[in-house]
Amino acid sequence: MSEDVQDGADRVRRIVRVRGRVQGVGFRMAAAAEASRWGVGGTVRNLLDGSVEAALEGSPEAVEAMIDQLRRGPSSARVDGIDVRREVPRGVTSFRITG
Repeated sequence: MSEDVQDGADRVRRIVRVRGRVQGVGFRMAAAAEASRWGVGGTVRNLLDGSVEAALEGSPEAVEAMIDQLRRGPSSARVDGIDVRREVPRGVTSFRITG
């Protein structure tokens, strides 16, 4: 069980940077579909260094499920690694592709 669930937090926010072959392979669209499936708010965008960054906000369980999905990516992607940073939730409920 994650410490967020143990602490009783009802919403969490994570910034996830995904490295590998993650641009031009449908990664952002797959992330948006998963966010809709899990009820996670936030954004996903390509970064200039070739990585993808996702801001995720929702229940601890839904955000963890999204992070697990980002670790795998769509079948056309190759994920070499991810970095996850905690942030204070902002109340975001919708999800969109921003760049």
